[in-house]
Amino acid sequence: MASAASAPPTPNNLKRIVAASLIGTTIEWYDFFLYGSAAALVFNQLFFPDSDPLVGTLLSFLTYAVGFAARPLGALVFGHYGDRLGRKKLLVLSLLLMGGATFAIGLLPTHATIGSAAPVLLTVLRLVQGFALGGEWGGAVLLVSEHGDARRRGFWASWPQTGAPAGQLLATGVLSFLTAVLSESAFTGWGWRIPFLLSGVLVIVGLWIRLSVDESPVFQQALAQAEARKADRTAQAEKAPLVAVLRHHWRDVLVAMGARMAENISYYVITAFILVYATTAAGVSKQTALNAVLIASAVHFAVIPLWGALSDRIGRRPVYLIGTVGVGLWMFPFFWLIDTGGFGNLILAVTVGLVLHGAMYAPQAAFFSEMFATRMRYSGASIGAQFASVAAGAPAPLIATALLSAYGSSTPIALYVIAAALLTAVAVAVAKETRNRDLADVEAETDAASPVKAADAHTV
Repeated sequence: MASAASAPPTPNNLKRIVAASLIGTTIEWYDFFLYGSAAALVFNQLFFPDSDPLVGTLLSFLTYAVGFAARPLGALVFGHYGDRLGRKKLLVLSLLLMGGATFAIGLLPTHATIGSAAPVLLTVLRLVQGFALGGEWGGAVLLVSEHGDARRRGFWASWPQTGAPAGQLLATGVLSFLTAVLSESAFTGWGWRIPFLLSGVLVIVGLWIRLSVDESPVFQQALAQAEARKADRTAQAEKAPLVAVLRHHWRDVLVAMGARMAENISYYVITAFILVYATTAAGVSKQTALNAVLIASAVHFAVIPLWGALSDRIGRRPVYLIGTVGVGLWMFPFFWLIDTGGFGNLILAVTVGLVLHGAMYAPQAAFFSEMFATRMRYSGASIGAQFASVAAGAPAPLIATALLSAYGSSTPIALYVIAAALLTAVAVAVAKETRNRDLADVEAETDAASPVKAADAHTV
């Protein structure tokens, strides 16, 4: 019998929760992806002007990767307090940090004004962005997962995932519009600042919506149980969420990290590195490359809930494996189509790549949420997702650009993504299917495993 905490909420309440998570993640990803696009287009000129163009791009992507390095720290801090204090409070804080850092980038003096201090300040603000995003993802998907029921969790939890393509769509759309209406000199001189400054307005909207939603009922129930155990002097003290995750769910953390490799690497190769490859190796204009990513991101947004719904019918693992194998097989055709220089082929290459990526990304929210017990779920899901990003998404554009510079060919880049797909396929293949699991019962399953584990689990 499902617990009261896990009973399905009213449709209107669930939709409000989904909207709050979606809008918040859209703003967070807009801020994060805006930096990635700007790194490929103008930051090499504005903050690393003394370098060779391709070396400048590498340095620009290096500051881009720094944001990923801060994400595990964000996962640890936000995960700990999110499991102790609740999902909602930490989501509000992450939005403020991300929006503030992005707005500050729009005001940042360039290398021509303050010299080497410019890239240093840029790197610091990128670290703040990464720290905030490291805590954002886990809280957003858990807030939806813990409000919904098991029968349609994959569908509803996939909506916060659409914040990534929505943010990409918004960031690329704004940049595409500005590059279309402004001259090259105007865009490089001041136009690039506009999308960063717009973040201030978006944060106000996001805060208004996020502050209006309720805390997760599953978390509230688990918190009440933890308080009751704390009042019982015979009960063991509650362990820190990180300690509990590493003790009870270390295998799940490793599975989540492996599952992220192909998903994360392929996404940043398809959406960020393409702006370098298409404009240098294939001779495509910046505007054309941005428009292709823009169109493909719209399709990506539309298919994610469909993949999420499919995972409710056939399971998280089968859908995830469809995306993993598909992305690996698509990499060579992806670059062959771009090499033709045709706009239609460019759209086809990016769109198919993102549709296949969506098969991994859509079920990921429910899949990771269902792996962990409530009082360690924020920490477990965040650690598994964000620690993998350091080895996956962070260096992906950097590695791809370096491979292009060293070999002058897309072949090693395609092989790089294929290797990641093989690793992810193994991780997902050995994982347990989690579809239809009641999140309120995950802790109970841990308790019942053995008499020893039962005593331990009551401390978490």
